[in-house]
Amino acid sequence: MNKNQLFEQIKLKKSFLCVGLDPVLGKLPKHLLKYENPVLEFNKQIIEATQDLCVAYKPNTAFYECMGVKGWQTLVDTFQYFPENIFSIADAKRGDIGNTSAMYADAFFDAQQSEMSFDAVTVAPYMGEDSVKPFLSYQDKWVILLALTSNFGHQDFQLNENKDGKLYEAVIRKAMQWANSEQLMFVVGATRGAEFENIRKLAPENFLLVPGVGAQGGDLAEVCKYGMNSSCGLLINSSRAIIYASNGEDFAEKAREEALKVQQEMEKILIASALI
Repeated sequence: MNKNQLFEQIKLKKSFLCVGLDPVLGKLPKHLLKYENPVLEFNKQIIEATQDLCVAYKPNTAFYECMGVKGWQTLVDTFQYFPENIFSIADAKRGDIGNTSAMYADAFFDAQQSEMSFDAVTVAPYMGEDSVKPFLSYQDKWVILLALTSNFGHQDFQLNENKDGKLYEAVIRKAMQWANSEQLMFVVGATRGAEFENIRKLAPENFLLVPGVGAQGGDLAEVCKYGMNSSCGLLINSSRAIIYASNGEDFAEKAREEALKVQQEMEKILIASALI
């Protein structure tokens, strides 16, 4: 899915919501345990309940890899269950020397090899250009580069300053030399607030993947005030607040209710911004 197609989906659904599919077996509704694959059934019902309210799904691969072979197959089966009009993100946070990154890129982008062809994968930038470029060699795919994250430890490195500014600023500036806004997004945590204004000076046209709204306390209105651009430019991720809205037999219904609340708030913002 290219940038224009993504924006069209945002306008069509009046939403820029990304639902994080991060299932933990011990948190699943007990009635799902009767299924051969409770995690896959959980994902399927969440997708069925929310697909008209969101434009993207983002499985964090750690929640599948921890289950071994069966977990990886569940990730494959989940990807194959996504509707065609959904932007799919493998939240894998990969990044290694060039030939290894090339294998990671194949794992998430090459359907002939892995049975998965996500639209995007999250990548850690610490090892530099040669660790990112293999992902960019897939011309119709996206790299979502970690820039300014929502976790507590972000301050250990990302805000460190030298004569050229903060480290996360250097990451964005350098990455902008590797690809344009048609292939490169950045992860920016919702809890960073007004910092979005600075990020928009560095990356005015790029989409930003924004975790931290909901359970982590990020404010949607503030993110949009400083981070939205002429093509929306935001994918707001919500995981726990939606998928764990209930642990009963009504879990999918409650997930839909929570997603609808976010979608309706996003619709108001899109209208106020004259994007729809």
